[in-house]
Amino acid sequence: MATKDDYKEMFVAEALENYEELNKLFTVLEKNHADKKAINQIFRITHTLKGNAMGMGFEAIADLAHVMEDVFSEVKEGKISLDEDLFNNLFKANDKLGLLIDAINSEEKVNYKGIRTKLSVFLKNARDEREEDNEEKVESVETETESEPQNESEELVETGEAEVKEVETEVSETQEEIEEDAVQDINLEEAEQIEDEDQPKIVFSDLVQVPVRKLDSLMNLVGELIIERDSLISKNAEHGFNSNMLARLQRITSDLQYGVMDVRLIQIGFLFNKFHRIIRDVANIEGKKVDLNLEGTEIEIDRNILKIMSDSLIHLVRNSVSHGIEKPADRKKLKKKERGQVTLRARNEKDTVIIDIIDDGAGIDYSTIGKKAVKMGIVSQEYINQASEDEIIMLIFEPGFSNADKITEVSGRGVGMDVVKKATESIGGNIKVKTEVGKGSTISLSLPSSMAVKGALLFELNNQEYAVALSYTEAVVSLTKKDIHKVSNGLMASYLGKTISIIFLNDLYNINNLSELSDEVNLHATFDQVTDDQKLDVLVASYGNKYVGFVVDKLLQQKEIVEKTLEPPLHDIDLVSGATILGNGNVCLVLDIANIIGTLFNDKN
Repeated sequence: MATKDDYKEMFVAEALENYEELNKLFTVLEKNHADKKAINQIFRITHTLKGNAMGMGFEAIADLAHVMEDVFSEVKEGKISLDEDLFNNLFKANDKLGLLIDAINSEEKVNYKGIRTKLSVFLKNARDEREEDNEEKVESVETETESEPQNESEELVETGEAEVKEVETEVSETQEEIEEDAVQDINLEEAEQIEDEDQPKIVFSDLVQVPVRKLDSLMNLVGELIIERDSLISKNAEHGFNSNMLARLQRITSDLQYGVMDVRLIQIGFLFNKFHRIIRDVANIEGKKVDLNLEGTEIEIDRNILKIMSDSLIHLVRNSVSHGIEKPADRKKLKKKERGQVTLRARNEKDTVIIDIIDDGAGIDYSTIGKKAVKMGIVSQEYINQASEDEIIMLIFEPGFSNADKITEVSGRGVGMDVVKKATESIGGNIKVKTEVGKGSTISLSLPSSMAVKGALLFELNNQEYAVALSYTEAVVSLTKKDIHKVSNGLMASYLGKTISIIFLNDLYNINNLSELSDEVNLHATFDQVTDDQKLDVLVASYGNKYVGFVVDKLLQQKEIVEKTLEPPLHDIDLVSGATILGNGNVCLVLDIANIIGTLFNDKN
């Protein structure tokens, strides 16, 4: 769907809401002319409608809304009194607004100039009456002044000449007013004729607003349908029936699933556009000059995901300005442009949406982060000595960590980045950081495009099926015992030139609590029983720039699953994020990779 069409649909939906609200407010105000709240609301709605219509290029709507706004501007100031005739005209004007909004899609011609002219003439007459009253008051004062005796003959001559000029001016103005009134009379006659031809119509929007809870309920039902479909297909295969018999059912349910998912998607630009104000406010507080650049605003993402991540994005953007972008004087010394640049970029990658928060500021010095983390007691000096630069940088997401030297209105309280991490983990997302001192940083959030259905890799462990979200899965590899090495109380292997931890999931499930991980026997138990020539299926997962190879009994298949949260008392199991039901009727637990990797590395710290 084109971006312009999306904005047009949004405008029509909002404009029709405004039209309905105006009808209600006019009715309220007609019963109580002194209702200030209704007057202010009508003025605000007509002002907004005018501005939005101008922005979208719908001049007729903007034109009519503008006149209505002018009327209520004077009503607000008490310059115009409301009466039955004015209300009749306002209701007619609102009817025309409804028809004009409807005509955006129907492209029917709507005659609205008649009622617009009537309101314009009404406004002009009201203003003229006020001016005449003012002139009469001025003339009254002047007459009193002129009534004083004039003794000098020159003054009498000058006064006479002035009066002649004044009379000539009045005659000229009167002629102009007569001509103008004649034109207005013609316009009013035409306007009334046009209005008689156009009777008010009830306008219906082509859009239907649906509460999110109803969409969630519908998605849950679709999920149940998919589970039943998979079960039917599985039983069909067990009995040796032709798989083509259920091909049509599979296609229809898939179309239904993606149709419902599509309804829940919104363009990420609706959130991105709110950051212009946020950047402006933070830059003012910090005394910095910052421009915001938006890319990929047309990318679509599940509305619930965007809602969950909105506060996190605010934290990241505020930190980019507060910690990243330098003050103008400092940027000049570094031969950078005075205005810093923050870019919000969205892009699709497989089943995920990647949101990059990019700044051209000072970057992050990993050695500084390491020292502060040790000083704050977040990690030990031993961990810093062994950790990679990427792992040290990720400490900025630990609770309580702050890189600010002093507490300001924007930063320095150690609150925010750990919230980003928790929010990202809660929806099965991932965070990565790239930074270069002096050149800037990029924080990338990898988010699922939908929370309803997720791609997963199934595997088997102790005759039980498990699933891992594809968003955490880097690769699957086959290793032998000689490829894996014991290091201290853990296991290590090489993957694409990197040294990664190897965990036999069987060992992880056999311990009673995570404190037992430090016992050398526990993480070596299954490895010691493996024969030298045995092929090991290893699922390489990543989270927060950390890679771990999980050894499983058997890799099965890639599959889209509907993940359900676990009910109490199982909901507190740290290593599992939820469960799904497979086509064979078996319950399949979904591993919480973010929590497992986070726990493993925190324990090592």
